[in-house]
Amino acid sequence: MTVVLLVAVTVLGLLVGSFLTTVVDRVPSGQSVVRPRSRCQACGAQVRSRHNIPVVGWVVLKGRCADCRARTGLHNPLLEAGTAALFIAITRLLADGPLLSALPAYLYFAALGIALSVIDLEHHRLPDALVLPAYPVTAILLTASSAVRHDWWSLGRAAVGAAVLYGFFRALVLLHPRGMGFGDVKLAGVVGGVLAYLSWSALVIGAFGAFVLGAVTGVAMMAAGRAGRTTAIPFGPFMIVGALTAVFAAGPIAEAYLGLLRAF
Repeated sequence: MTVVLLVAVTVLGLLVGSFLTTVVDRVPSGQSVVRPRSRCQACGAQVRSRHNIPVVGWVVLKGRCADCRARTGLHNPLLEAGTAALFIAITRLLADGPLLSALPAYLYFAALGIALSVIDLEHHRLPDALVLPAYPVTAILLTASSAVRHDWWSLGRAAVGAAVLYGFFRALVLLHPRGMGFGDVKLAGVVGGVLAYLSWSALVIGAFGAFVLGAVTGVAMMAAGRAGRTTAIPFGPFMIVGALTAVFAAGPIAEAYLGLLRAF
């Protein structure tokens, strides 16, 4: 990966992360993500352009509002830095391989996943305003990648994977309506598409991983007395983490599993 690409992706990640801070703050309540400009939640003063530089603005102001000096918290800089870090990791994974043309699709999925995870954790829902547009956007980006690679099988596999995972989650909701929300079902189609585009093993590992992570977290929370059997735990973040785990490590995980089977 060239230094130029690394710098470009880092800057892009910081800018996208800065935009996501607005998305997670406004989309759940139906507000515009364009207007009005960002304001201090304590005094209502507009954030100056020079202070709106991702991470840097927060460091310069030492985590305080420029007008009322109220603390602004770590939420925004962590979201900005975390997005940049994930963008760098995905770029390093894809930049030197045959899937470089799919980089925009997976950067988009990473940004979407971060936003949806934060919103689901805070509001226990996955807004249609973010999930539904992901279908055409992902389809366009993956189609462009397949055109560049002259690989239409991967695109067909992505379509099948999206349909299969969507159908599986929909069946789960019909069988056990209280088990998860319909927002998870809608997100499943997007997850299935981006994972199946990589491989069938990525699809299986990503989907299965979400349930494993959810189960482990639920048991840990109950053991710690922070949840009961009827406590609602957002499943969207587990779907995203499971999917990203598969993006980065589906191959090694599949090989380890097959090696375990051979040992028996």
